Amino acid sequence: MKTFPAGFLWGGAIAANQVEGAFETDGKGLSTSDMLPNGILSPHQSRDERTPGIKDLAIDFYHRYPEDIALFKEMGFTCLRLSIAWSRIFPNGDEAEPNEAGLAYYDRIFDELAHHGITPFVTLSHYEMPYYLAEHYGGWADRRLIGFFERYASTVFQRYQDKVKLWLTFNEINMSLHAPFTGVGLDEAASEAEIYQAIHHQLVANAKAVSLCHAMIPDAQIGNMLLGAINYPYTCNPDDVIAAMHENNKWLFFGDVQTRGRYPGYMLRYFRENGIEITMAPGDLEAIAAASVDFISFSYYASGCASADPKQKEVGNIVDSVPNPYLEKSQWGWLIDPKGLRILLNFLYDRYQKPLFVVENGLGARDEVNEQGEIEDDYRIAYLNDHLVQAREAVLDGVELMGFTSWGPIDLVANSTAEMSKRYGFIYVDRHDDGSGELTRMRKKSFGWYKQVIATNGASLKSR
Repeated sequence: MKTFPAGFLWGGAIAANQVEGAFETDGKGLSTSDMLPNGILSPHQSRDERTPGIKDLAIDFYHRYPEDIALFKEMGFTCLRLSIAWSRIFPNGDEAEPNEAGLAYYDRIFDELAHHGITPFVTLSHYEMPYYLAEHYGGWADRRLIGFFERYASTVFQRYQDKVKLWLTFNEINMSLHAPFTGVGLDEAASEAEIYQAIHHQLVANAKAVSLCHAMIPDAQIGNMLLGAINYPYTCNPDDVIAAMHENNKWLFFGDVQTRGRYPGYMLRYFRENGIEITMAPGDLEAIAAASVDFISFSYYASGCASADPKQKEVGNIVDSVPNPYLEKSQWGWLIDPKGLRILLNFLYDRYQKPLFVVENGLGARDEVNEQGEIEDDYRIAYLNDHLVQAREAVLDGVELMGFTSWGPIDLVANSTAEMSKRYGFIYVDRHDDGSGELTRMRKKSFGWYKQVIATNGASLKSR
């Protein structure tokens, strides 16, 4: 088989806080992302000390979406993964009534996508939430946020039930362990027990949203999303194998709860041995048990290694791991491991026996415009080609794969560092780290390459 299955969804993935800009337009409230002008690797600011950041304008997708969506259509996209900014719909998060201007904006987006025959794939919370909820409630530490999120989910399900049939709840939900302000609205100094308590509230909210979606839009599908940070044992020493098992369990825990509907035994043991007591309300576990997701989606950028020797660990980009001597690194130090995607796809499908969706994969690099006014990003073509070949291998292995949406099909503001110079796109945006640039769009070499991949349903990929 040289192609992907019939009906395979091809496209790209963006996030509201990294492309839209217009951070105070049409009644939008401040989000937690707005309080991180230098990215999630920097301390967050308060409302009073907030300074302007590059995300305030981002790439101005808010106003330029017709042009950008037309370019996506030109590439042949059948799917666009995007997110709704919660603070556009409920500016503070706890209002009784939604902001109509925010709802109307996403109506226009979905109508534009429909005009071009592109399926919208919508994330409810992609690394942002109304800052007011963090400021006045302490973020997801307060279980009242379950109700606020339920109201938000119900509102958008009701509004867009005829326009959106593919949904995700929380983006990379396991990242809360590494970036608590971004994930659950807690201070960076929050204890592990506080973070897991907030995560419990978020998992209950996830279950409520899944049940709502099933009830309100019966012909829709709703999934979860994991940061697919698979770890290999650094050696065949059984201690390293166990270390890898523990590292993988840290993120598989989120998939287990959202798919199997219960807290796994290995996590209960971890809580016992680390003095973590999760406060649960009556009905929490029943809600989780009743709300298995329809599919598993995940991001995949790099694999890692785990060792029982703590001296082996290296500080990475957000997630630490042991360096793998068999792999090359990107310009940002991320390990490049295409075969890891095949391994991860088989691993997740064997564990959950549910359809999978690769919703983020791509190469962040410094792209340069050459003397001919072109961008020859052969390195990006090679990266994506090799990963897609391995995804195709996983399909041959028997994995049920729904689609592939590359991360940042148009250049956007990096979430981790708030840089424009870390570019992922097939489409170049003339904007730079200092905020300069005219925001003009330009096709890179990879634009035509991805267009051909989609047109041939993967037959043009080259095994290397």
